[in-house]
Amino acid sequence: MAEFTLVIGNKNYSSWSLRPWLALRHAGIAFDEVLIALDEPGTKAAILKHSASGRVPALKHGDLTVWDSLAICEYVAELRPEAGLWPDDSAARAVARSISAEMHTGFSALRTHMPMNIRSRFPEEGRKPGVKEDIDRIAALWRQCRSRHGGDGPFLFGRFTIADAMFAPVVSRFRTYAVALGEVEQAYADAVWSLESMKEWAKSAADEPMVIDSAEF
Repeated sequence: MAEFTLVIGNKNYSSWSLRPWLALRHAGIAFDEVLIALDEPGTKAAILKHSASGRVPALKHGDLTVWDSLAICEYVAELRPEAGLWPDDSAARAVARSISAEMHTGFSALRTHMPMNIRSRFPEEGRKPGVKEDIDRIAALWRQCRSRHGGDGPFLFGRFTIADAMFAPVVSRFRTYAVALGEVEQAYADAVWSLESMKEWAKSAADEPMVIDSAEF
């Protein structure tokens, strides 16, 4: 039995669960998974057995439970500083934290109208009011980070960081809804999608029973 347990929702739909899952993988931390089907009659009760927040994800480490995607990622970064989950440079680190927080709290139109659904393709859907503005803002952030902080690496700050974990579900959304990207943004999205950890998650998502249409947990 692993020292850590990550409680998550359906891999096809739970964007919030994907983020700390990637952080744990890239930190090299072994963990058990507890997967709870979302949007079912017993979902809330099942989650409450693990986290008083009633939401996923939740990371259990001994007697400690850490809930909220970004809080879990921060905890993992503190436990494994050698994994480099934040940039080394203080200015770059401040930017990485800023864009991670913006992703955590913003882009409500994109979340609402382009929910994560990894195994499906909806190229004509999701173009609702506010979505284009969210897409444009995300694309601008990706271009700026790649230009100023990307260096020789393929990710926003060169190597993989929490910022990439936070935007990984957006990469999935852009694939599902066939969002056209510029050259820089597309290269970045391809780099995220090519991660072995991302491939593993996507394969598991494809193998899940199709029990719900979408969920935003």
